[in-house]
Amino acid sequence: MLARIAVGAFLLLLVSCDAAISATYSFAETLEERRARLESQLVEIERDISEKRGVLSEKQKERASLERDIAILDNQIGVAQQQIKHRDLSISKLRDDISVKKSAIGEVDKKVSRSEQSLAQLIRRTHEIDDISLAELVLGGSLTDLFQDIDNYETLQRDLDRSFDEMAALRADLSVRKEILEEKQGEEEQLRRIQVLEKQAIEKREKEKQQILTVTKGQEKAYQELIAERERQAAVIRSALFELRDSKAISFGSAYQYAKEASAKTGVRPALILAILREETNLGENIGTGNWKTDMHPTRDRPVFEQITRELGLDPDSMPVSKKPSYGWGGAMGPAQFIPSTWIQYKDRIARATGENPPNPWTPRTAIFAASILMADNGADGGTREAERLAALRYFAGWTNAKKAAYAFYGDDVMAFADQYQKDIDILEGR
Repeated sequence: MLARIAVGAFLLLLVSCDAAISATYSFAETLEERRARLESQLVEIERDISEKRGVLSEKQKERASLERDIAILDNQIGVAQQQIKHRDLSISKLRDDISVKKSAIGEVDKKVSRSEQSLAQLIRRTHEIDDISLAELVLGGSLTDLFQDIDNYETLQRDLDRSFDEMAALRADLSVRKEILEEKQGEEEQLRRIQVLEKQAIEKREKEKQQILTVTKGQEKAYQELIAERERQAAVIRSALFELRDSKAISFGSAYQYAKEASAKTGVRPALILAILREETNLGENIGTGNWKTDMHPTRDRPVFEQITRELGLDPDSMPVSKKPSYGWGGAMGPAQFIPSTWIQYKDRIARATGENPPNPWTPRTAIFAASILMADNGADGGTREAERLAALRYFAGWTNAKKAAYAFYGDDVMAFADQYQKDIDILEGR
């Protein structure tokens, strides 16, 4: 009978699909070994980075010397190199996970499709039975066979419905997992672009190290003379340009003056405030070449951006904002790179602190105050190096993602800039 054949075909379908999915999980076993190896390497790299940071922290407490400064540069280079390795391994691990999920989703898709075909055949057969009169059915065979066929159809249809529901749920679950993983991969790809800057920072530190060694030829006395010469350059430092994103560069002296004013109101040290703006200026991709109509979140930020520019009497089409990256949305404004929806939350506090109402996110002094206020909210006024670094990471990635190893570069970079600026500030202050 057709029903018995359909039952047999369905059982065969389930066996073949289960075998295909088992093959997928068998393939996943090989990936499990790879995943375990990557996890082990990530842990080892994180441990090495932590040790190098500890050395850096201790070295920075020592008296300035040739040996100390060379050791600091060596450790900074080592940390950056290990972070690049860490990020590469993280990307590889995510890609493996996405590959497994895609394969599993594909097998479930096939199973759903075949089950739908079997179910369609049964539905068509059921309609055929409905269209045949009772007399025709009786004449076509025994009543026992007739009722047995109907019972088989109903049972099999219920089983197929249940199986289809289970597969649909599994497919939905796998799709959600794949989307989450792809979001993480987009996050990692963003950091891969930052790696270009990280590598440039390594090259810069290598050049700085070689320059020191070339000038001093390894002699401590010559190095101390070099330090003394640099300390006589306060006027040069004061007049040097301080680059700002989306705004004209200002002198370092002016930037420092604004940072001191902001520091007096927030408790965040000036060198750290300037370091945040330096990092936001030099991130690379989002340099203020975006358009608010295409790069900004349509409901969260565009209406707010129109309000901000209208209050300032500015043309929204002519104001620079960050471009939309391959993930998420752009639309960050000014040197401090506030998105409109965040700016509007801080607008009144910034206005009170600066005396500028409404405050302009593209104005250097206002941007410096805004960055200082947000950094204070992030905990930078805690006074410790750890608190400052964590606040910088929160500035970049938010509170939820601040402690992710993949974002460590940003915090390290900001602290390195802060150390540089602190040296300049100490010279300016005659310390």
